[in-house]
Amino acid sequence: MTRWIDRLFQTICIWFLVALMTQASGVHAQGQPQQATFKPEEIEALVAPIALYPDSVMSQVLMASTYPLEIVHAARWVKANPKIKGDAAVKAVQDQPWDVSVKSLVAFPQVLEPMNDKLDWTQKLGDAFLAQEKDVLAAVQRLRARAQESGNLKSNEQQKVTVEAAPAGAQATQTIVRIEPANPEVIYVPAYNPTVVYGAWSYPAYPPYYWPPSPAYYPGAALATGFAWGIGLAAAGAIFSNCNWGGGDVNINVNKAANIDRNFDRSKVEGGKWQHDASHRQGVAYRDNASREKFAKNVPGADSRGDFRGRTGGASDRAAVADRAGAGNRAGGANSAGVADRAGAANNAGMGNRGGGANAGGIGDRAAVSDRASPGGARDSFSGSRDNAFQGVGRGGASQQDFNRGRSSAQASGFSRPGGGGMRAGGGGRRR
Repeated sequence: MTRWIDRLFQTICIWFLVALMTQASGVHAQGQPQQATFKPEEIEALVAPIALYPDSVMSQVLMASTYPLEIVHAARWVKANPKIKGDAAVKAVQDQPWDVSVKSLVAFPQVLEPMNDKLDWTQKLGDAFLAQEKDVLAAVQRLRARAQESGNLKSNEQQKVTVEAAPAGAQATQTIVRIEPANPEVIYVPAYNPTVVYGAWSYPAYPPYYWPPSPAYYPGAALATGFAWGIGLAAAGAIFSNCNWGGGDVNINVNKAANIDRNFDRSKVEGGKWQHDASHRQGVAYRDNASREKFAKNVPGADSRGDFRGRTGGASDRAAVADRAGAGNRAGGANSAGVADRAGAANNAGMGNRGGGANAGGIGDRAAVSDRASPGGARDSFSGSRDNAFQGVGRGGASQQDFNRGRSSAQASGFSRPGGGGMRAGGGGRRR
């Protein structure tokens, strides 16, 4: 009997040690930064709608895409102040608590609006830029070369296009195609159909992102010729950065940035290079372990909870980001139902897997936050075509009612009061 007890005890000890080793191995594996996961063709699909913007505007879009919740706040401000335009709009938001890149985009509502409406794209673009900055800029150059070879990218009264030999060591490109405003004081932001301007698209598995130009900014747009130009903007004061094509990064002019943002911290710009500021992330989860290790570990609450509970903006705002960023499948395909199911399950369980944001996608888990914060539950936001997931701020009658209802309180609070008294970014009704 004693021998049997001894053997049982030894067996239990062995199992316990094996369990400890397995757990330690899992923790160690989780702590290893993941390798870059965006394929070149996937990055091209992401940057296709902005690759032909002027270098300066495009660089600021890339930076701002890493702060998706602040994009929502800035888009609200623009909708609430439609008569303030260009440089005047930038001056009007000097005291807002947003990153300087986000503040600069209020001068370009034709850019800010789709970034807000297509939050799935915005968040993916930001994730790719944070994890693979050089690869993103290299993809832009490949697309520009393709547009030029197709005869659709050339100098005109709106822009100046120059081609030069790539510096030694430049990544995956032999030439550099630069795009600058023809008149530095007047900036045009083109709208175009990627399947037209780049020629035949080579990656059926990764079709380019695209949205038709808004008539509000591109009246009488005719995309048959490739581009729609809209109205030039007197917004030179909104420009503070440019692309360093040879180095594969973005350069910052700290003096111009300080003119846009009176709270701009010059110490965060090292060697003139842009550095992501996790304090403006407001709890939005990072996509991969490497980004979390690099950006979130020294910022209290930046990503430790793996969901969208930020420090400002209110639960409904963060829920809307999670809700509208959920449709990663641009065609609204087979994954949509599964995401909706996971959202419902998480809602019933009271938050489900709150650590889901640490996964590569994390969308289903983050949608649970949306369910808990929104009276409408899952609200069918993941069904149908991809655009159904984006009808939030400023889209549809329900959203307009939300906007009108919350405008006065949002203006009074400056969009920064915790809990958010203004418009819910996700809209109030069911999406169809």
